[in-house]
Amino acid sequence: MWREFLALRALPGDEHPTISHWHFCDNQPDADECARLVLAGKKRATAPSLWSFEVHGEPLPEVGDLHVITNWAGEAQCIIRVAGVEVVPLNEITEEHARAEGEGDGSLAWWRAAHWSYYHRELEGSGYSPEPDMPIIFERFEVVHPPCAAPGTAGALGRSGHAA
Repeated sequence: MWREFLALRALPGDEHPTISHWHFCDNQPDADECARLVLAGKKRATAPSLWSFEVHGEPLPEVGDLHVITNWAGEAQCIIRVAGVEVVPLNEITEEHARAEGEGDGSLAWWRAAHWSYYHRELEGSGYSPEPDMPIIFERFEVVHPPCAAPGTAGALGRSGHAA
C-alpha cells in the first residue's frame, strides 16, 4: 500500500517520510471495526493516553505524520495523515471529541465507558492507573489513501497512530 501511495502522490522534493503501521484497540473485533469505521469516514480521531506513549518510549504524534492502518491480522486498510494533536485531560473530553472518534453510538457517555475500560487494559502493568484527569493524546486524522476510501475524507498530501 505504501509503494502504491508514493506512486500516486507526489511528495515535496525527495521527501519520503517515515511511516508507521498499527491497528486500533487491543482486540480483534474492536480493531477490525475501527478500521472499517475509518474507511467509512466515521472515525476521524483516536485517543490513547499520554502515559502509554511514555511507557513504551514512543514518540508523540505530530501533525503531518503518516500511518498505515491495519486490521487485527496486519493487513493494510488505509493510510492516514495526522491533522491535529492536542493533550486533553480525560475529564475534559467533550461530546465533539466522542463524535470525532466515531465509535459506539457517538455519545460522550459511551466513549467514557469504553475508554475507561480500554485505559485500564492499556496501562496494566505500567505503574500507571487511569485517573479522571490523566492526559489523553487526542489525535485527529484524515484518510489520504486509498483515494476512494471514506468519501470526503481524503485530502491533498500535506501531513506527514496509535491505538484507542
